[in-house]
Amino acid sequence: MNRILAGKTLVITGGTQGLGRGVAQHCAREGAARILITGRSEQRGLEARAEVEKLGASCLFVPGDLRYDEDCRHIVREAEKHFGVIDGLMNAAGLATRGGLEDTSVEKWDLLMNVNARAPFILSQEVVRVMKMNGTSGRIVNMISDNAHGGQSFLTAYAASKGALATLTKNMAHTLRWDRIRVNGINLGWMYTPTEHQTQLNDGQPENWLEKAEQQKPFGRLLRPQDIAYLTAYLLSDQSEMMTGALIDFDQKIIGCYP
Repeated sequence: MNRILAGKTLVITGGTQGLGRGVAQHCAREGAARILITGRSEQRGLEARAEVEKLGASCLFVPGDLRYDEDCRHIVREAEKHFGVIDGLMNAAGLATRGGLEDTSVEKWDLLMNVNARAPFILSQEVVRVMKMNGTSGRIVNMISDNAHGGQSFLTAYAASKGALATLTKNMAHTLRWDRIRVNGINLGWMYTPTEHQTQLNDGQPENWLEKAEQQKPFGRLLRPQDIAYLTAYLLSDQSEMMTGALIDFDQKIIGCYP
């Protein structure tokens, strides 16, 4: 069987839960040899590492808080120290804290900007340094959001941070194309994860909110981490070698079209 990430070395932020965890597992199934995952919870990190290693990849868990510049740089330097080379970076970590124009504090704004936009910038800086040093035709995938197109009124700072990441994705792709380092982004739609379930309950939705939400979707369900993992593996692989600067809308609604 031809596994599209055979032998690759990857860094996946947010790899200890939800989307990032699912992506890390799928990349291992697709043959990635070495995967660094990062997150804030050591317990979840060790559990996620064990899952990845069970699938055949060597896995390193590095705890880190992406609010802090030095943590971002430390993550990549640990990958460099242990693996030597880095073929791909997946910026999957992010925060989606609620807040509209009038009730978002400056502190909340800064937090979302730091984690959702500044951290991918710093991580990419460090990864690109390693890629260039080793002459690697690397690839970076940024997990963005369909909120980058404007967003919902109760997600003002989140939408702005994802809009910034979308622009950064294109700018980086343009900057790095002659180094054959590719940068693409996924504008993720509504996805079910345990975190999303808890968010819905916190917002006052009933326990069976998912069933009702999925009945209203054209394809009968919300996205799952595995859906995104398939696309991410493709973007991290040589199969997408002529693709850079793309922002892929990944949901059942068509941006710009209304009923």
